[in-house]
Amino acid sequence: MRLFVWVVLAFYGVSFPVRAESNQSSVIGDQINPMAPHHLPFFITAPGETDVLMVVMGIVLIAAVLGVGNLYLRLHSLPEQMAHKSQKIQFEIVAVLGLLALFTHIHLFWIAALLLALVDLPDFGTPLSRIARSVEKIADAAQPAGEAAVSQTVLVPEKTEPSLPREPDVKKKGVRGHV
Repeated sequence: MRLFVWVVLAFYGVSFPVRAESNQSSVIGDQINPMAPHHLPFFITAPGETDVLMVVMGIVLIAAVLGVGNLYLRLHSLPEQMAHKSQKIQFEIVAVLGLLALFTHIHLFWIAALLLALVDLPDFGTPLSRIARSVEKIADAAQPAGEAAVSQTVLVPEKTEPSLPREPDVKKKGVRGHV
């Protein structure tokens, strides 16, 4: 950066600081070369002054990086926000796909999460659980009171001697080689 400023200043003919002799304090020449134009651009600062343009550009750069980062993270969490209203398992799958896309930089995971968030999966669990409860109620109503206690007992099979595997009764023909 200093080299760039030095080249621009030299181009416009600004004189540079000259060191005085060792017994005198250093003297800075603030005079512009008579061959230089009298109206220098606004971004040329005098030696020792604050470069306002560089400070402004630093602030703009920091704001731009934070703004783009915020936009990226909001866009990245879009599938999760869309799937938030859906079922829990679908939301969790979309969240895991989003995290995989974030940490592995494989964009296919993000696309899959977005498509899964857009599709409304049917709820099979609720009707099946209702059917199961209804069948249990019907089964409990159909049994007499005495049989209900017997049906809840667990029957354990008797222990028997383990049987040895039998050889099959098939006669084997001679085995031929591969040659």
